[in-house]
Amino acid sequence: MTATRRTRTLHGQQMSYVEACPEVTGDGDPEVVVLVHGIAGSAETWAPVLQAFERSGCDRLLLAPELLGHGESAGVGGDYSLGAYANGLRDLLAVLGHRRVTVVGHSLGGGVAMQFAYQFPEMCSRLVLVSSGGLGRGVSPLLRLASLPGAEYVLPVLASTGVLALGVRGLRLAAALPSFGEDSVSLRETARHAASLTERAHLDAFVDTVRAVIGPWGQRVSGTDRLYLTEGLPTMIVWGARDPVIPVGHARRAAGLVPHGRLEIFDRAGHFPHCDEPARFAGLLTEFCDATEPGELSVASLGPRVAARRTG
Repeated sequence: MTATRRTRTLHGQQMSYVEACPEVTGDGDPEVVVLVHGIAGSAETWAPVLQAFERSGCDRLLLAPELLGHGESAGVGGDYSLGAYANGLRDLLAVLGHRRVTVVGHSLGGGVAMQFAYQFPEMCSRLVLVSSGGLGRGVSPLLRLASLPGAEYVLPVLASTGVLALGVRGLRLAAALPSFGEDSVSLRETARHAASLTERAHLDAFVDTVRAVIGPWGQRVSGTDRLYLTEGLPTMIVWGARDPVIPVGHARRAAGLVPHGRLEIFDRAGHFPHCDEPARFAGLLTEFCDATEPGELSVASLGPRVAARRTG
């Protein structure tokens, strides 16, 4: 499996993604798995998983796109809502010629993945939510602070004066200390995400994205009332039991709302279970895809369900 960074121009803006191609393909096109990163993240968060697949082998095409305003994807202003991010995924897949995909979303990317499944059911064959947003109100106090009025002025000052960079160095130093042990991976990933905010375009996208989904009292956007629509769509929820950003209780509650859903808790992992245990995650994803047939949803099939739904 060879991982290559590529770019495509969508609506005049550059969208970057990492493509990992299988070594051996069958007679037809390989199945496609899309890996969506979280807020302030990039395709780099999936590097440990891609490396695990490189060691173990994979016969699926893996795509790790970078959302608008993240990584190397252009983004100076724009729409940073979940719906717009889902549209961006649809547009990239359309340009690449992929009609149906398994969507894996981490944190914010989980909310984007759910939105993608709701907006484009014909294109979604499986859904995997990893420490996902949009499944409850609870979220880290730091993210709630970033939603407050004035954050767009305070954060650039922290970045320009070196305070943010100092915090990043502190996180990296803490990750290197033996005393932090199981938290070292989460600390390194958090440092990498925070370091991206030293670039003004990334910082602006971060603030706008936070405000689109989070308020001072927690997450404002919820997909739990639509999880019943995953009936017929193979769905798996993966979470770290020690997640300090989004409580693991969200996973257990959501699993009870997903028809025939599968729940996997990584007991020793934090907010980045795919980085804490990449080999386990890669094996789990492979086993899930091998064991399930792609869903066959459509707008026409969802219509009667929506019409028949009654409040409890």
